[in-house]
Amino acid sequence: MAALTREETEALIAEVLEVYPEKAHKDRKKHLMVNDKTLESSKKCITSNRKSLPGVMTMRGCAYAGSKGVVWGPIKDMVSISHGPIGCGQYARAGRRNYYVGTTGVDAFCEINFTSDFQEKDIVFGGDKKLARLIQEVEQLFPLNKGISVQSECPIGLIGDDIEAVSKKAAAEIGKPVVPVRCEGFRGVSQSLGHHIANDSVRDWILSNRDGRPFEKTPYDVAILGDYNIGGDAWASRILLEEMGLRVVAQWSGDGTLPEMENTPNVKLNLLHCYRSMNYISRHMEEKYGIPWREYNFFGPTKIKESLRGIASFFDDRIKEGAERVIEKYTPMMEAVIAKYRPRLEGKKVMLYVGGLRPRHVVGAYEDLGMEVIGTGYEFAHNDDYDRTIKDMGEATLIYDDVTGYEFEKFVDAMKPDLIGSGIKEKYVFHKLGVPFRQLHSWDYSGPYHGVDGFAIFARDMDMTLNNPCWKKMTPPWLKKTEQPEEAEKAAA
Repeated sequence: MAALTREETEALIAEVLEVYPEKAHKDRKKHLMVNDKTLESSKKCITSNRKSLPGVMTMRGCAYAGSKGVVWGPIKDMVSISHGPIGCGQYARAGRRNYYVGTTGVDAFCEINFTSDFQEKDIVFGGDKKLARLIQEVEQLFPLNKGISVQSECPIGLIGDDIEAVSKKAAAEIGKPVVPVRCEGFRGVSQSLGHHIANDSVRDWILSNRDGRPFEKTPYDVAILGDYNIGGDAWASRILLEEMGLRVVAQWSGDGTLPEMENTPNVKLNLLHCYRSMNYISRHMEEKYGIPWREYNFFGPTKIKESLRGIASFFDDRIKEGAERVIEKYTPMMEAVIAKYRPRLEGKKVMLYVGGLRPRHVVGAYEDLGMEVIGTGYEFAHNDDYDRTIKDMGEATLIYDDVTGYEFEKFVDAMKPDLIGSGIKEKYVFHKLGVPFRQLHSWDYSGPYHGVDGFAIFARDMDMTLNNPCWKKMTPPWLKKTEQPEEAEKAAA
């Protein structure tokens, strides 16, 4: 049961929109909806993947962030060059806790900022020659790299640097892949286009590199796509997959390598975690190599069991039996976590606003702990994301796309959640308002949250945050409104 009825939720949306001028009101109304589980498509109810409304606070990133920060950056044995001014590369460096095994600066390079460091003269005269010199320097200083990607920043698209020509020439000189990625930040409406551009560059410059080469296959080869190993998520997932009898040939892109990416066309099944960022390359491999793909969700016991059985359905009885064996082994552990934390979290209300898959994928984990998600939304979703979301959410749940800072605060004020899960831009706003908050882009410096190990950490973190005694020292805005003037004066004193 939702916290508000359908009529109450619709009235709340109307009330929040009243502040906008007519044009803005009309635009933002399209991005807010009340969930209806009977819908087959969300297209008539919510608009997504459109330009943000000018003049309001948006939580989105840019195409460069989608390519460098999500897809290419976590590949540990490649050097990703940020071609342009130094700021983008510095802020995209090591921000998402994409854990990896390797020695930084020797055979792993995720945490190093490689940049062409554009200056005024580079804008005037172009940066092609500087980029070519940089690639040579990278090869001399870091010879164990397996390849290089060139991530173009905004000025590159404006001045017309020919990064494709430079990359082709450099690749021939160093004998390694050099991948040009046209992910200038101003392209598209959010980081989502950056995901697509990055997928296309993998398709065009990487996937066919080992076509025709021998590869020792097994009937149980799979690849993990769209898992960025934040806090060790992919490792927790591999435990389950390998224990049920599958061989994980590759994982993209957290703790991933270039050879793994090149070997992916040999697998029997692609397992897709983050649909938004990797569905493009999954569809390409299905069309070109005939590899089916399946989404999976390892957040919480319910979804873990459902996903393991769904994955096993693609294989023979050996894997199906393996899935049941894994479920039987870990169910008591997960039930022990629920027994410990559910009494402390039962009935608590949660509002979510994140990117990628989390606004729908983590819902099951909250429900396993007895919590209720009363509002959810995405920063950069497309309508196929919302098609999936409406099936996972309760009736009359508030759903918001690219929500503005004003709208989110007003929704929280009205719906009074016990916990908010969102990003770093929102975290300290709601902390100051006295509302418990978990940063769900990078697990608030914790994790993993996937798999059996991750569920125990997830439950602990939700309890630790929500039941922290510090919140008793703060008053959320909806309670402040009920204070008498003299009580407010005493509190201020």
